[in-house]
Amino acid sequence: MDKMYSRRRISMLAAGGATLVAVRPGLAFGRQEDATPAAGGVGSLADLQGRVFSKGPNGEEPTAAEEVSLTEEELEQIRGMGATAAIVMHYGGNDWAVAQIAGLKDQFGKMGIEVIAETDAGFDPATQVSDIETTLARNPSIIVSIPTDPVATATAYRQAAEQGVQLVFMDNVPQGFTAGEDFVSIVSADNYGNGVASALIMGEALGGEGRVGVVFHAADFFVTRQRYDAFLATMAEQFPNIEIVAEQGIAGPDFAGQADQVASAMLTQNPDLNGIWAVWDVPAEGVINAVRTAGRAEDVVVTTIDLGQNVAVALAQGEIIRGLGAQRPFDQGVTEAMLAGYGLLGKEAPAYVALPALPVTQENVLEAWTQVYHQDPPPALAEAAG
Repeated sequence: MDKMYSRRRISMLAAGGATLVAVRPGLAFGRQEDATPAAGGVGSLADLQGRVFSKGPNGEEPTAAEEVSLTEEELEQIRGMGATAAIVMHYGGNDWAVAQIAGLKDQFGKMGIEVIAETDAGFDPATQVSDIETTLARNPSIIVSIPTDPVATATAYRQAAEQGVQLVFMDNVPQGFTAGEDFVSIVSADNYGNGVASALIMGEALGGEGRVGVVFHAADFFVTRQRYDAFLATMAEQFPNIEIVAEQGIAGPDFAGQADQVASAMLTQNPDLNGIWAVWDVPAEGVINAVRTAGRAEDVVVTTIDLGQNVAVALAQGEIIRGLGAQRPFDQGVTEAMLAGYGLLGKEAPAYVALPALPVTQENVLEAWTQVYHQDPPPALAEAAG
């Protein structure tokens, strides 16, 4: 990143063989300053309705996903191309990734595009580079991907672009890439808005007073950094009597296990802690376990991002998780596939497309599940809500 801001200093700790990152004043985290919006004037979840707060990785203004469309004539033209696609994920197996891939495959099927490869890098940049190189040997027309690291993967994606592959990115872009030149478009949820939602829910659940810990993603990963920025900014603006007393990062790949360790340490070191924020649902699962193990399920509030099944069940039961900001991964996958069609047609595409945040609480968890995944809630969630 060209611009840097100095806010916290990182000190590295080792715990159980996992790399954890403790946050201290003075850290320099790389970021495009103009890519982080302000959420001033947002005092309630209702203020998020129909709005997108995130900008793209290079400060791009968002285009609404509903503005992305293909005519029937364009679809017929694409169907006649015999195009193929590869889906190159950062890591898979979680509910978000499964829904993204489902949305992609659903729309690619309607466009007559065959998915010939699907990879899972386990959040390791070297593995993802290898995945890209292996995929390119199969000469796909399209690659839809989310870079694990914008710098380490850039050369491999550059090779794909030079090979004539239509690139569409989820959430993050390789360093030095320009929309409309090196890739078609980037599609993302409103991660800043989801961070705002998770902060508002936390603040309201605590009645505007308390002491909170933060478990963030210790990586140069644009969208998780947006969530973190939004949560901290909203807490400071809206809840001045809530103090952030502990922050610690996790680098993966065992995000749940590392978050469990981090949250356990926070609860031990801060016995009066009454809230913990986790950067997405898998780390939140580790935080939930730590809270239960500490016997604090009745008095510690947890909020997060992403409507995974495990956190959805806990939310429906009214246990520990009080709410979250949800992405719309199925719709995101559909939009990415359609933008890949733009690339095949040579049709001008918006540089950055975003889908609005979806605040989820116990009251709307079943409805939210259907919106997010385009399917009925699983039996475990329906039973928990019943």
